[in-house]
Amino acid sequence: MTAPLPLFRQQVQDDWIDYNGHLSEAYYVLVFGFATDALMADAGLDADYRARTGCSLYTVEAHVRYLDEVARGSELTVRTTVLGADAKKVRFLHEMFVGEPAGDPVATEELFALHVDQGAGRAVPLPDAAHSRLAGLVAPAPAWAGRGIREI
Repeated sequence: MTAPLPLFRQQVQDDWIDYNGHLSEAYYVLVFGFATDALMADAGLDADYRARTGCSLYTVEAHVRYLDEVARGSELTVRTTVLGADAKKVRFLHEMFVGEPAGDPVATEELFALHVDQGAGRAVPLPDAAHSRLAGLVAPAPAWAGRGIREI
């Protein structure tokens, strides 16, 4: 059985607060980016791997939902779920909570990423160990995943 991903934790910094007194939208994405970095490190696609191979995951599509306000100093927890992984592609999502992951998230992000050889400028297969780890983490998608922006 594959060990689950650890939760990512981050405290909201004072300079992340906007003119409304809440977490600015860019910093939700920053925290999600840190959670993506943690997923990559867990799968063996860390800084050493990137330096050694010139390969990395590139986000090619993302959908963020801002669901609730986040106050100054909040302790954030991000739960990451891998929805699919094939030879070159990974689909995953992040759910952000204030405190422990219970109840409804304050924000979500769904991502589609390609494993890219930066020198060649094209998608290439993931290393076997990374693919195995990511594929072993695949779980069912929540009902909200895969939906676009609502029409007016």
